[in-house]
Amino acid sequence: MKKLLVVVDMQKDFIDGVLGTAEAVKIVEPAAAKIREAKEQGEDIIFTKDTHHKDYLMIQEGRKLPVPHCVKGTRGWELDDRIGELARGCRILEKPSFGSMELAALAQQENYEEIELIGLCTDICVISNAMLLKAALPEAVIKVDPFCCAGVTPESHKNALEAMRTCQIELS
Repeated sequence: MKKLLVVVDMQKDFIDGVLGTAEAVKIVEPAAAKIREAKEQGEDIIFTKDTHHKDYLMIQEGRKLPVPHCVKGTRGWELDDRIGELARGCRILEKPSFGSMELAALAQQENYEEIELIGLCTDICVISNAMLLKAALPEAVIKVDPFCCAGVTPESHKNALEAMRTCQIELS
């Protein structure tokens, strides 16, 4: 079975930076363990990075969430050190928005049979990418590991997991 692990936006700004949360800090070690396990099993791994530029406050997202974050070239844009170390040799996709059409297209092109997502934030980028992947590959098994994800709040994390379950995305 052709498998892919997608590591969504495990960047400093979402972990312990300007948009960080205690819940995000708590998932770093379990996420790193999941990545190591996938590497040991020879699975493909793709990392995404939320990527904005200095004009962030001028774009729609910046007007609705006026907190500059993940600005390319800043420390907050970088992957967490423990995660970044594991990203060496893996594909990294920069994405300007919540979901990555490029990720969905790559997954479709490679015809993955099983895709698991981990990372941040469950209720924004994880759910967006899970839904895009499910639409691109309706017969693939799409999974999200709730213990390797964190939302903006614990409540929004739970709500996002329930929405994904309703859309036939499995919780692993």
